[in-house]
Amino acid sequence: MRQLVCKTVPIAITAVALAAVLLWGSQPLTPSEASASPTPTASPIAIPIATPPSNGFTEVAKAVTPAVVNITTVTADKVSGSREGQEDLRDRMEEFFGGPNGPFGPRGFRGPQGPDEPRGHRGGGQGSGVIVSPDGYVLTNNHVIDNAREVTVTLPDKREFKGKIVGTDPKTDLAVVKIDGQNLPTVAWGDASKLQVGEYVLAVGNPFGLNSTVTLGIVSALGRGRMGITQYEDFIQTDAAINPGNSGGALVNTKGELVGINTAIFSQSGGYQGVGFAVPTSMSKPIYESLIKTGKVVRGYLGIGIQDLNQDLAKSFGITDAKGALVSEVKEDSPADRAGLKQGDVITSYQGSPVEDAVALQRMVTRTGVGTKVTVNVSREGHAKELGITIGEQPDTAKVAKAETGEKDYAFAGVAVQDLDRETAKELGIKGKTQGVVVTAVEPDSGADKAGLMRGDVIREINRQSVKSVKDFEKVSSAVKKGENVLILINRRGASLFLSAKV
Repeated sequence: MRQLVCKTVPIAITAVALAAVLLWGSQPLTPSEASASPTPTASPIAIPIATPPSNGFTEVAKAVTPAVVNITTVTADKVSGSREGQEDLRDRMEEFFGGPNGPFGPRGFRGPQGPDEPRGHRGGGQGSGVIVSPDGYVLTNNHVIDNAREVTVTLPDKREFKGKIVGTDPKTDLAVVKIDGQNLPTVAWGDASKLQVGEYVLAVGNPFGLNSTVTLGIVSALGRGRMGITQYEDFIQTDAAINPGNSGGALVNTKGELVGINTAIFSQSGGYQGVGFAVPTSMSKPIYESLIKTGKVVRGYLGIGIQDLNQDLAKSFGITDAKGALVSEVKEDSPADRAGLKQGDVITSYQGSPVEDAVALQRMVTRTGVGTKVTVNVSREGHAKELGITIGEQPDTAKVAKAETGEKDYAFAGVAVQDLDRETAKELGIKGKTQGVVVTAVEPDSGADKAGLMRGDVIREINRQSVKSVKDFEKVSSAVKKGENVLILINRRGASLFLSAKV
């Protein structure tokens, strides 16, 4: 994580003004009524608004802050022994988190945690945590305790405990730490699914080492995904001030109930800029329960690669709109494969609920219990079909297909290909059949370059016609007419992906 520097720490007390809007009916006044003070003749209709407790937020703060703890760690990271090792680490971070700088690098995202020491040195970090059980289970972020050799948990009343890591889930950046204590203060679980945009929330944590800090804001947005922060995303966005050291702290509603775990901020300076993200309890509570029971997280699994649709892809697959999740890959002998799901199917509903996009389907599947038989509706070559699939358990090695669109103009001019052999397939991380052609060069600013085709991509199909060799590629591509939509199936770093473009 990049080092965060704060030049000034402003301290302010925020006053909140509340207003109620009333709608009144009116009728003509009689002469006697006109001389009197105006009185409405219809009952007022009040627009309901969320209101704070009768004496402001002091009761909420008093109830919550005793259970929001400070977590400090001692780490001793290993130094990579070679440039190759460093590049391998970077590649794996990009593969899992979608960016060149790990979970909080892309587009200015930061985990609001204290500065880290350079790798290879004995160092440490600090963050926050929330006690959620009287016997000492603490929910926090994975990046707060990642690589920790020692964990120290300090309560606001200055009591200090040695923490034991119960379990971690890097895919959601959550972790559980256990301290030995009884009758400890706790924050009650709340229901994040009932949150509404505009509702008041409070963020509680230890920014810059300032213990028991409470900041006020509103829910700015719900269900934020595609942020490149974690592998599974369903964030609450808030403008409550979240700063370095707040990681793992509590986001609570006006009842003092836990609705989120503060996880990341969007910042170009490293400090608060009004955009913070918290993992909702609808996601964190099941993970917490799974970690304390089994030490791991069990997720539902179909065994498919998925991507979003765009208008061109929808047209290519006979769909009237761009809603649904396009199946780009079906893993052999997976639950989806055994149920008859095929590459090129568009999943339109899951258990009766419409599927808006790939991220929505991902959330539905991962939250379904293993062994549950679900009904999935698909569109296959323009025809509706219903399938029954028994959900499996996601393997630890399972990866989530990243959604890409490919909405750019395309032409095969400017691309060089060669036959795919076993050695090249192994280097590219491709398992199974070694068929297709490898893109060896893409001319800058060419149609292929603008389409997003990259060196190392393996072209498997063009317009649903198999491409097994350079000869096949030349034959199929030469038949594409000017102005025609081209549907291309590629394999990129072991994951299948459809692209749709125009010649």
